[in-house]
Amino acid sequence: MEKKTLGQIATELQKKAVDNTHTAHDQMQECLTDWDRALFDCINTHKSLYPPEDFYVVIITKKERLLENVLRNYFFVRITCPTPDYDQTVYLYRTKEEIVDFIWTIPSKDTCLMMTQAALAVPEEEKQLLQFVLDFADGTLYKKCKKLNGEEEKSNILEE
Repeated sequence: MEKKTLGQIATELQKKAVDNTHTAHDQMQECLTDWDRALFDCINTHKSLYPPEDFYVVIITKKERLLENVLRNYFFVRITCPTPDYDQTVYLYRTKEEIVDFIWTIPSKDTCLMMTQAALAVPEEEKQLLQFVLDFADGTLYKKCKKLNGEEEKSNILEE
């Protein structure tokens, strides 16, 4: 049996699609494929590099330019909490306790706009995501980032 490339599979699926709607819930379900395995692979690879310091695992979700129905997750580690941004999920790995804390997830810009415009119609399973979107929009996540990094709320570093 001939093995198909990702491009061939994505093109076939794109041709079969009746409409190109892609809800936040659909995006979340696609992103969760192998998510836990990749998250813990990233943690295990990097925890020996940062002992005994805690670190953040940042996952950036990108849509392939030529294959609109293909999403890729890029996992990387950093010592400081990143500035909140679209298509981003952040975890804190507490080394001493060996605990992973979920910090936030922010969907694409289009999804954020759609969710804020239809906030009252968001299904129950997307309420937590909506709260992250609202916290991102009003600067709450930015303040949380500064606090996690030990910065003062009114620091003289570039303010929005």
